[in-house]
Amino acid sequence: MTTTPLKLFNSLTRQLEEFQPVHPGEARVYTCGPTVYNYPHIGNMRAYVFADVLGRTLSFKGYKLTHVINITDVGHLTDDADAGEDKMEKMAAERAQSIWDIARHYTEAYWADVKALNIRQPAQWTIATEFVPAMIDFAKSIAEKHCYELDSGLYFDVSTVADYGRLARAVTEEGEGRIDEVEGKRNAADFAIWRKTPPGEKRQMEWDSPWGRGAPGWHLECSVMSGQVLGFPFDIHTGGIDHREIHHPNEIAQNQAFCCTNGLNVPANSGANIWMHNNFLVERTGKMSKSSGEFLRLQLLIDKGYHPLAYRMMCLQAHYRSELEFSWEGLQAALVRLKRMLMAHRKWTDTLKEGRMTPGDSRERERVTNALVARFEAAVSADLNTADALTVLEETLALKGTAPECVATAASHMDWVMGLNLGHLQRTDLRLRPKAATITEAEIEAVLAQRKEARAAKDFATSDRLRDELAAQGVEVMDGDPLGWDWKLGD
Repeated sequence: MTTTPLKLFNSLTRQLEEFQPVHPGEARVYTCGPTVYNYPHIGNMRAYVFADVLGRTLSFKGYKLTHVINITDVGHLTDDADAGEDKMEKMAAERAQSIWDIARHYTEAYWADVKALNIRQPAQWTIATEFVPAMIDFAKSIAEKHCYELDSGLYFDVSTVADYGRLARAVTEEGEGRIDEVEGKRNAADFAIWRKTPPGEKRQMEWDSPWGRGAPGWHLECSVMSGQVLGFPFDIHTGGIDHREIHHPNEIAQNQAFCCTNGLNVPANSGANIWMHNNFLVERTGKMSKSSGEFLRLQLLIDKGYHPLAYRMMCLQAHYRSELEFSWEGLQAALVRLKRMLMAHRKWTDTLKEGRMTPGDSRERERVTNALVARFEAAVSADLNTADALTVLEETLALKGTAPECVATAASHMDWVMGLNLGHLQRTDLRLRPKAATITEAEIEAVLAQRKEARAAKDFATSDRLRDELAAQGVEVMDGDPLGWDWKLGD
């Protein structure tokens, strides 16, 4: 069915490239996962919606997908530029809890968000603490040629590999890849791959190593987990654009050292053929930063009555490499668009359930279906242009005079790649009903039934009174709503 070559933007080369798998017929993808010291905010989750669409697109195009997402439960400092406290240790101390309990709680919260956003499970979740022996072996293999020891740990000398920082364009693009000078380092950009526990201190997470008791560096973790599970070089490495500046250049340097490769004019020398980064989600009130103590979680959107797939729709409406501004108005618009798609999709599936099949040549129906899907495929094959792909899906659902089998089949393929779950959603699932509302749906429906009877009897005084009673409890009755939703609950 699929014929259009898949072209993806490679952050390392800064150009579109046709996807050519390392292993024919396979696609091996690694996605930088969360550091589980706090709840993910909705900006964090944009990265996983993007990675999910990438994975679905690769599967749709016939590749056998192996997708790995890591869970960082040790080693990530509060400052990505190799300074500050370990995020996990810091949170455990603040909460007076076991670091293992902290990791478990926030991992499960992240997985709940993954499920709510209809993000597919990867082939493997790699947990950093389960790979520490492999990290020590990796560090031992590169230490002699590429590392040096300070009192605080084992550091990687970035001058020992070619083209350090090319991913971040540290030299040519002002402000990218900057790292402050730290006493004892040979180069300002050198980074710790093993951190010794300071004398007189004891961490909750620490291990013995040739460089003293301590913990691995954040950058080392991803090199080891991606290489161990997928093998070097693998196909695609994804992450947020913030990783492009320090974390991923450091990963690449380690990969070069471990694989004994040369310059980055050959992308495979970096450990992955293609590096992909999604842009930021921007929220103008400043509630996208966890340091503020109050930030936008997916659960907050749900508590305000929005179905989580409305947020997925919001993400899909923008290209993954573009900044996306979050607003409640924008989320509401995305919810309405999702409702319209659901109603149109239901119309076609109901037609098929009623047995209204179109007579004619099955080969002609297959040709029509394939032609519809080909337009969609062209959109997602153009560097995952989900905005155009959604438009194709909408136009397909709006077709007239086309066999329902063709529309329903084509739309199901498109919906599967977009992950909107149109085949399983009910329109009542998308009603705006905040968690704080006290009136029940049964109570709302009972009043609406009375109001319907009053309107049928032309008793408009009673109809208006019932409408006002609902309004006083936060229920907006939407007379004449073209979408067919009878009511919604406001904040």
